Amino acid sequence: MKSLIMAMVFLAMPMAVPAQTPSSEASVRQTVQAFYAAFNSHGFSHATDFTTDDWNHINPYGGRTHGRAEVLKELHGVHSTFLSGVSDNIEKLDVRFASRDVAVATVTSRMSTFTSPDGIKHLNEQHIRTFVLAKRGTRWLIMQDQNTVVMPPSMQ
Repeated sequence: MKSLIMAMVFLAMPMAVPAQTPSSEASVRQTVQAFYAAFNSHGFSHATDFTTDDWNHINPYGGRTHGRAEVLKELHGVHSTFLSGVSDNIEKLDVRFASRDVAVATVTSRMSTFTSPDGIKHLNEQHIRTFVLAKRGTRWLIMQDQNTVVMPPSMQ
């Protein structure tokens, strides 16, 4: 009976998630930086190196695209038109771990000037993007991202 009670107490205890190592955080950061390098070079040919097959993307206008193939199709479209030549540079990158195999990275970045399809000119615009990364084998891969325009205080 005593061993049954001990087993029940053990099972009721929350399982601790082992602390992430500095190398885990560095790997997550490298994955996110690979995304921005692809964005700035306007070439996502190595997206399999930093995204999952089921990658989901939510763009700043609220559109949601499912699956790497469809996300890449969307990205190639916007990068060959109104985002051609546009850069998006990381200002701040924070990493948090939800579990051993799930990380959340939040990036504040600054985009160079561009004109969106609706004719609006965007100057020195700040964005905040949230990435959800999953550890697949030994690699951290982006499985979802959401990009949001940060409105200047005068417009909030």
